[in-house]
Amino acid sequence: MRRVPSILFRTLATRRATSYVVHNRLLHGSVTAAALGHDHRRRFPYLLAPFAAASLGVAGALLSQEVLAKERPPPEALPRDVVLYQYEACPFCNKVKAFLDYYDIPYKVVEVNPLSKKEIKWSEYQKVPILMVDGEQLTDSSAIIDKLGLKILSKKIPDSTSEDEETKWRQWVDNHLVHVLSPNIYRNTTEALESFEYITSNGNFSYIEKISVKFAGAAAMYFVSKNLKKKYNITDERAALYEAAETWVEALNGREFLGGSKPNLADLAVFGVLRPIRYLTSGKDMVEHTRIGEWYARMESAVGEPSKIKP
Repeated sequence: MRRVPSILFRTLATRRATSYVVHNRLLHGSVTAAALGHDHRRRFPYLLAPFAAASLGVAGALLSQEVLAKERPPPEALPRDVVLYQYEACPFCNKVKAFLDYYDIPYKVVEVNPLSKKEIKWSEYQKVPILMVDGEQLTDSSAIIDKLGLKILSKKIPDSTSEDEETKWRQWVDNHLVHVLSPNIYRNTTEALESFEYITSNGNFSYIEKISVKFAGAAAMYFVSKNLKKKYNITDERAALYEAAETWVEALNGREFLGGSKPNLADLAVFGVLRPIRYLTSGKDMVEHTRIGEWYARMESAVGEPSKIKP
């Protein structure tokens, strides 16, 4: 993993990362000392100089520390044209985006209307995500990541029968974690509407489409979530979400990431599927009632800003 000086990283990283509060306070103190030295330099030049030097020395030592940066593949390995067909709140779509963002692979996004699916009429595969990579259609989030890992990172991904830790937890995301999300974000009409407000605000929908998608989609998913609860034997959706979050924290076993000092594909998968719910009611409840918040903040910092190409 490449590393960058802390001062540059703080400029790029999310403000939600809590590990830099002390740094910022010390920097504020050093800037204040420098300002005082400027305002009164004619009166106290020799008195203030040692204190300013000491303050700047402490801040400089802190700034010299290194923090994690994105894992960028070599430029020659990057594809020329990457287009993601997605639903904004789809956990599988966000899993792919977490991978693209972390490895800083530029991509375009096409928001698919969940009712008409007109944006993917051209494809026989009528689900999302669909990732077009230099004209090649890739489908299924885990398969997409496996193929990109091999093609762009020259990284051999263990097959589905492998029992290594990374593969085990990637499978846990696909087979368990994602199934507790829908019953939570659509558990009542208020939260269902909240979710679809988020979806429609991030898509290129007309006013009429926004209204129809928001209300029809919220109503449909409210009833779908009830069926999912029965299918996966979920009695208390919040309890199931909290249990899943704690299960993941236990898997970390005190490490910053499952991958150790940097995220691996399992970290990116968990982060990806949780990202669309993090600032909805269900995600806020999850962070408040479990220990997952610190890991999530570290992941926000490591993944950094989206590499999505703005239209």
